[in-house]
Amino acid sequence: MHGALYSPEERRRRDESVWTLVQGILAPLQFLVFLVSLGLVLRTLSTGEGAWLADVSIVIKTLVLYTIMITGSIWEKVVFGKWLFAPAFFWEDVFSMAVLALHTLYLVMLFGAIGTMEQRLGVALAAYAAYVINAGQFLWKLRMARLQGSNAEAVPA
Repeated sequence: MHGALYSPEERRRRDESVWTLVQGILAPLQFLVFLVSLGLVLRTLSTGEGAWLADVSIVIKTLVLYTIMITGSIWEKVVFGKWLFAPAFFWEDVFSMAVLALHTLYLVMLFGAIGTMEQRLGVALAAYAAYVINAGQFLWKLRMARLQGSNAEAVPA
């Protein structure tokens, strides 16, 4: 991306929005849920035990994902004036849709009794791999925003 991630007005809206705090709470919560669930999924795949608990953890992870996606969309509307696909976060939003689609496919398989446990958990692992990439995208943008903020404070007005 060439140019600033946030205009001064967008930065002000971001800093004043309660949705920034909500995202700041939900993101590490989602990562914690992901780590626990990943452990349960890997245990189930390696031992064949605990499938019910792994499924519950994936459903919880998916619900947290939907929550962060909805609140993130509200945040994007407040800060950038668009519900999704604001230029500053376009590719992160595109990849988020893939993450959401994979998690939703898992739910369809689970509640529709489609496929084997291993196939279902394979979809969950694909969703989790996509989630890790997407989280990396957002961490990179967070770093860029901090660097932009540091540069903006260093330049006299």
